Amino acid sequence: MKIALAQINPIIGDFEYNTSKIHSYIEQAHKRGADMIIFPELSLMGYPPLDFLNRSEFVRRSLGYLDTIRGMSTGIGVLVGGVTPNPREKGRPYFNSAIFFHRGKILLEYHKRLLPTYDVFDEARYFEPGEDRGIIEFQDLKLGLTVCEDMWTQRGFYPYEYKIKPVDELKGKVDVVINISASPYYVKKVEEIKRLISLHCVKLNVPFVYVNQVGGNDELIFQGHSMVLSPAGELILRARDFKEDLLIWEVEKDPIAGDIEEMEEEDEVIEALATGIKDYCKKCGFKKVVLGLSGGIDSSVVASLATYALGRENVVGVAMPGPYNSPESLEDASNLAERLKIEFHVVPIGEMFEELKRSLSPIFSGLKEDITEENMQSRLRGIILMSISNKFGYLLLNTGNKSELAVGYCTLYGDTNGGLSVLGDVKKQMVYRIARRLNERFGWIPERVFIKPPSAELRPDQKDEDSLPPYEFLDKVIHLYIEEEIGGDEIIERLGHKETVKRILGLIKQNEYKRRQTPPVLKVTKRAFGLGWRFPIAHGYRP
Repeated sequence: MKIALAQINPIIGDFEYNTSKIHSYIEQAHKRGADMIIFPELSLMGYPPLDFLNRSEFVRRSLGYLDTIRGMSTGIGVLVGGVTPNPREKGRPYFNSAIFFHRGKILLEYHKRLLPTYDVFDEARYFEPGEDRGIIEFQDLKLGLTVCEDMWTQRGFYPYEYKIKPVDELKGKVDVVINISASPYYVKKVEEIKRLISLHCVKLNVPFVYVNQVGGNDELIFQGHSMVLSPAGELILRARDFKEDLLIWEVEKDPIAGDIEEMEEEDEVIEALATGIKDYCKKCGFKKVVLGLSGGIDSSVVASLATYALGRENVVGVAMPGPYNSPESLEDASNLAERLKIEFHVVPIGEMFEELKRSLSPIFSGLKEDITEENMQSRLRGIILMSISNKFGYLLLNTGNKSELAVGYCTLYGDTNGGLSVLGDVKKQMVYRIARRLNERFGWIPERVFIKPPSAELRPDQKDEDSLPPYEFLDKVIHLYIEEEIGGDEIIERLGHKETVKRILGLIKQNEYKRRQTPPVLKVTKRAFGLGWRFPIAHGYRP
């Protein structure tokens, strides 16, 4: 028996596009002799559809296309992810289902039993949990069907354990376990997934098929990396990372794949962010992007990633020198644009800044210049970039990093502007690491960008560390507090520097209002600012 794994990149709610893609993969699998083909979780509508699921018309339309897919199963078994109605009067109106079609008939509807509500997930808001095991016999093989979270039940992978363990319930009852997923990416998550599946394989002594969505949907990125593991937990087949793919597994042969080289962390992040940029543009209808080029590391990395993702012809860089920018910053921005071969413009803000101060002088009479005037410069740059974005229909890419966003070292309606935050989940130290890797691969970023101290250049001789702790220490605190969810007292025990830690945590607390007003942040860590970060702005808790 041959099983096809279809790792696809759907567009949320574009049923015609997704159905056409599913049809194309069914035809390819049929030509390659596959007996059945498996698609990811909610592959018909894309994941996550969020509150579209509260609109009955949306679900009704999806059911019509699900019926179209049923008609494509005349010569091959088709396992697809979709929404099905809950026929009972009680509970949520829909199930998150894996539907198995063959010869134009529904052989089985399996409903996801474990509905996650942590981090970016809120499935209990929309779905009723299933109750029955998903077991079906197909061509003399007993297949056990599960959907995404149904397999995340091994101790140690999350801080709590589910009472129901759908995979464990299949022990001794099936020949193969199948899991269809839409599992969002974070750095090295795929290693966790492989360890998890390997434990299931050994426990049940059967092979395990994992089919994951790929591509970017808003702030979420999906790695793909669909795979088959043997009963011993060894890798048999593996799909590509961050690319659509079609694998054929011949069940009876069960060969071992051998050593497959995995990506280094920096390359993973580069590919993930490039995927996020490319799909955000494609799915939102943007052809070109614009961004400010300051001559610093963050904007250099974002420009490089955009060029890698979209091509040099679709990236526009704008330098906006002000009264406190060094000549070297403009030189570095210009040098970067030349190396990238992107469109480049220089729009000085000095005269605008002076005119704005003159306009406000009656109100500000007798007051010294302070952070207000610093923020004016950033906001003038925001006006310029947003004006270019509006005039030409370009997507403005935000260039701020996670370290700055965490502690509010950014100006609202200035350098927080944009339609997409590329580095908002990338801490400063990692920005430098991926910049080095980009240069190893392409040589785009001028060397001087790496060695000069980070600076907003909004006042004379300004450096980031005048206002912030060293990034090396700041990033450690951010990682422990935000991504590992460790409390302030324990962080102080681990790192020392009590007053500095308390200051950082205080800055994180007081800048929630800024984070609420920033663009969608591409998620590459366990905890990003966005769907999975839900804290009140007004509160009295002291971390």
